[in-house]
Amino acid sequence: MAIPATRPNTPAGVPGPTEAGDGPARSTKGLLLGLALGYFMVLMDTTIVTVALPDIGHSLHAGLSSLQWVSNGYTLTFAAFLLTAGTLSDRFGGRRVFLVGLWTFGLISAASALVGSVELLVVARALLGVSGALLLPTSLAIVANSFSDPAARAKALGTWAAITGVALAAGPLVGGVLTDSIGWRAIFLVNVPIALVSIVITAKGAAETGRNTARGLDLPGQVSAIVALGALTFGLIQAGGAGWTAPEVLGSFALFVVAAGVFIAVERREATERHTPMLPLRLFRSSTFSAALFAGLLINFALSGVLFTLSLLFQQGRGYSAFLAGLAFLPLTLPTAFNPIFTGRLVARIGPRTPATAGFALMGVGTLVQAGTTSDSAVSVAVSSLGLLLLGFGISYAMPSLVVAVMGSVPRELSGIASGALNSARQTGAVVGVAILGSILNGASSIEAGTRVSVIASGVLLLIGSVVVFGFVGRGQQKAA
Repeated sequence: MAIPATRPNTPAGVPGPTEAGDGPARSTKGLLLGLALGYFMVLMDTTIVTVALPDIGHSLHAGLSSLQWVSNGYTLTFAAFLLTAGTLSDRFGGRRVFLVGLWTFGLISAASALVGSVELLVVARALLGVSGALLLPTSLAIVANSFSDPAARAKALGTWAAITGVALAAGPLVGGVLTDSIGWRAIFLVNVPIALVSIVITAKGAAETGRNTARGLDLPGQVSAIVALGALTFGLIQAGGAGWTAPEVLGSFALFVVAAGVFIAVERREATERHTPMLPLRLFRSSTFSAALFAGLLINFALSGVLFTLSLLFQQGRGYSAFLAGLAFLPLTLPTAFNPIFTGRLVARIGPRTPATAGFALMGVGTLVQAGTTSDSAVSVAVSSLGLLLLGFGISYAMPSLVVAVMGSVPRELSGIASGALNSARQTGAVVGVAILGSILNGASSIEAGTRVSVIASGVLLLIGSVVVFGFVGRGQQKAA
């Protein structure tokens, strides 16, 4: 479940202190569908490319490190711009920013389908990540602004949140069908009609949300965050081929340390009229908040890393088509489509700590199981499917629990920033997971050997995550707020 960032001092959809909103939407009929389509498109793009990677590599003559950038180009900028996107929504209005995000996402998707080199595809994926970041915080703000009745708003927000699991489940399968039947370029073209339908519905049915014109951008924080994350990703990817002591690798890690230090120094400054930190470091005084962000990073590290690794194993090691590879991931993705609803009720009764801990334990076991299933025997395939099912159920228990834990660990006026930070941590984990596990594959003697090491490393990290969650997340939060 993903909850995007909203402004820190004013609830999403409520007019800001300096400029009133334009009121509720003229009509809510069909509006939720338009917003959901935009959100669905953005989330589906985090996984749809996975099963198309071998076809992209063959078509564009791209090696493994280039394919890592195709995957990471999107999630890197997506992670880096989420908090700033929330600020833009506050300053310029959610409807306006949402429509800009839809137009750019549709146009860049069309351009992505036309590129002739892997370098241009990586650039297009990075630009898609920026556009996708614009759509998350704005969609929630519009929902909150458009449904004035509390019961209707709660139902709409529940539907909006449920789109996460459906999009994750649809990504590999839709990607496999399109890649096999038309080719990898179709996975980008499919975004164009979705974006157009969402534009028509939103432009007609959504009113502008409130605007806070006094809210400023944290440009030093944004730039240093991008440089730090980009340098870390480059170093991790290059290490797989060039070695960990290569000059470009060591230089990238040094740049990461410097940029991360600048980011911390900038964010430690108190808010003023000229500077508003996009991530106030005082939030980390809460052990629950700090541990939940670390845990969120681990979830997407394992999810994206395992999707990347197993997709290559299924198609290059087992000889699956893209469609069969998408089907093979269904045991992983289906629980995320329906189980979060049950998890939400469970967390409301007993608090987030136990479901989150159980979720990490299931994820760890399900990932470790993959280490013994690299062959293409019937038993190996069956055990692998069972492990993916455990991983999927683990995610569906852990993520909603972490969201509740984070929301309950910070002051209400900072809930938007806190939720945005959790999403940024998750996407950062996805970037690092693909980079590290891809480097392991790149340096392994075979795809099977690299997969074994990758899933063992991921499984151990997830089990460590279960200890961290049990020790620090949700203590004192017996019920959801």
